[in-house]
Amino acid sequence: MSRIAKKPIPIPEKTEVTYTSGTIVVKGPLGSLTKEFRPEIEIKIENNEVTLTPVRNSIDILALWGTYAAHLKNMLAGVNTPYQKKLIVEGIGFKSDVKGKELNLALGFSHPVQVIIPDDLKVTAEKNVITVTGINCESVGQFTAKVRALKKPEPYKGKGIRYDDEVVRRKQGKKSV
Repeated sequence: MSRIAKKPIPIPEKTEVTYTSGTIVVKGPLGSLTKEFRPEIEIKIENNEVTLTPVRNSIDILALWGTYAAHLKNMLAGVNTPYQKKLIVEGIGFKSDVKGKELNLALGFSHPVQVIIPDDLKVTAEKNVITVTGINCESVGQFTAKVRALKKPEPYKGKGIRYDDEVVRRKQGKKSV
């Protein structure tokens, strides 16, 4: 049983939510988001609140119930305040810059690494900090994870790309006698 989905989700001011034949559309001051939902979860919009109820009780539908509630809350939050994640590039000679719709990275490889920025995201690179902002929580998280995976932080010197709030556990290294 989902505790998250039992409560009705309030719709903030200046935000519209419409649901037609499995597709939910959330429009707000920053833009609009659409998502396909399966018909096993019934969605009702009344009195500036959205309520989700499962059609029948089975394990997979009850799991979807909480997941859909979380997706809907993320959509409502995203169209009002944008999601933002920061990546820190650490290491000698490691650089990042944005040119047009590409993020160019120098990560110590023999070649520069270029990552295409999705249309719904805004990416800025200043010194060693990459900032990713957007209204879709999933695409912001997916893009930052993709960039971080190019050069994960290593435990000896801490070189690589890490999240702003991530703590890299350091190892001692080789001891000299």
